[in-house]
Amino acid sequence: MTRPQDAVLTNARLVLEDRVLDGTVVIEHGVITQVDEGRSSLSGAVDLHGDYLLPGLVELHTDNLEKHFVPRPGTRWPAMAAIVGHDAQVASAGITTVFDALCVGETSSGGDRLEILAGMANSIREARSKNLLRAEHLLHLRCEISHPDTAALFREFIGDPGLRLVSIMDHTPGQRQFTTIEKYRYYYIKKYGWSDAEFETFVARQTEASARYGAGNRRAIVALAHENGLTLASHDDATVAHVDEAIADGMVVAEFPTTMDAAKASRGQGMAILMGAPNVVRGGSHSGNVSALDLARDGLLDILSSDYVPMSLIHGAFLLSRAEVGLDLPAAVRTVSATPAARVGLDDRGRIATGLRADLVRVRDTGDMPLVRGVWCRGDRVI
Repeated sequence: MTRPQDAVLTNARLVLEDRVLDGTVVIEHGVITQVDEGRSSLSGAVDLHGDYLLPGLVELHTDNLEKHFVPRPGTRWPAMAAIVGHDAQVASAGITTVFDALCVGETSSGGDRLEILAGMANSIREARSKNLLRAEHLLHLRCEISHPDTAALFREFIGDPGLRLVSIMDHTPGQRQFTTIEKYRYYYIKKYGWSDAEFETFVARQTEASARYGAGNRRAIVALAHENGLTLASHDDATVAHVDEAIADGMVVAEFPTTMDAAKASRGQGMAILMGAPNVVRGGSHSGNVSALDLARDGLLDILSSDYVPMSLIHGAFLLSRAEVGLDLPAAVRTVSATPAARVGLDDRGRIATGLRADLVRVRDTGDMPLVRGVWCRGDRVI
């Protein structure tokens, strides 16, 4: 590991936790040592020419790595090329800490996720050991509880130092993400090109699998998560009953609640509400569920996730600051930095403050969308 380069970044609009300050940041040994108002006169200072300087973004849930391992159906990409390509994409989007969301268990037969699970996890470990990555990569295991082998597969990851976050998923037909069977039918027939008969067979199989394996897998995974100090998240809660179940299991993050009722119940129980940045960028959910902007207007949005488009994270934050939802730029940036970091116990990053990691993003607001012009991770310039 090379020693991080010291640097002075000046003439920047610093996005702090509660305000924007025209100032200077000093980096030493990978840590922020000074945050000053005004411009530095040092000859070696890097002039950011009035661009914004944000804390490095913290991404809790992205399945972007899957697209690099399987760029087209039936196509497998070399593992190290896949992880390095994914890493370059997230880093160039200003993401300096990324929780790669690996799916444990499948929702359909013949899928790719079980086949590539071990390869994705091993590629992250190997690339990290060889110092090939620009961002810091941690693990988020998305556990599909209706699959028979989910609990056993999850146990294989216990002890992995990169594992920090676990979410419980249940894609039983006609509930949670797809609150009606009609929405479920539209999505899966469109995705897989099934006939009506094939879809009905799939629904019957998934419903039976959920009834047989769901409760037991959920109990086993929740217990293991608590025993090993892992943060737990719910997924696609649609009802107050779903939220009550999540609270009973000790979950602290509500990922992608699909209804306003579920979001309000999550807030009432103290859960941090995570929504997809693509929902913000597109102006609505691709599944027809509750809008992230509507939740933000009601004060029910805490964290954004890029989900399936890495660049949407910073884009979504800037859009939140421009929308009439009551968030200024510092508050919007907290949804992609300080709040996700704090919720998973990473108290050394997510803010521009002395003593924290020098994870920083230089951004120019073009008026259309934010343009990332530089990224530092632990003080190293990586973009």
